[in-house]
Parts: sequence; C-alpha cells; structure tokens
Amino acid sequence: GGAAVKVLGAAAVGPRERVVLVEIGEDVLVLGVAPGSVTRLHEMKRAELALPADLPGQPPPAGKSFATWLHQAAQRRERRDEA
Repeated sequence: GGAAVKVLGAAAVGPRERVVLVEIGEDVLVLGVAPGSVTRLHEMKRAELALPADLPGQPPPAGKSFATWLHQAAQRRERRDEA
C-alpha cells in the first residue's frame, strides 16, 4: 500500500533552489528543495485547492505558470485566513 507521490509543479527560486508542489493521497505539500535539503514549507488538504487537474483538459502547472499559480494560491489563502 501507500499513497502515490505526484509532483504537481515546480518553480526555481534561486540558481539551485526550487519550490515544489507535491500531492500525496489527499495531502498537498509545498516543499523547498535545495542541494542536500528538502524542507516542508506548507501542508494542506487537496480539497483546499483548485488544482489545474480539477479542470478538464488543463495540464498541470509548470515553469512560470506554476509560479504564478503558487503566488495566487498563497494570496487566496491569506485572504481566507484574515476573514
């Protein structure tokens, strides 16, 4: 058994550093990845996100589109937390 790990997208944030969005079962993790290091930055349930996979015919986010999506998702979450 065990949940499959699915990389939903990644964005470079430095020359050797990336932010990676990973789905494991019903959980979605935002990970900071650098040489020799993986840090969990945030964890949420998949139901909390409107992932592109939820939309028929939409590919998963990649490159700049993922970075834009990640920024927008963070802003939506901040607004929700402030309410």
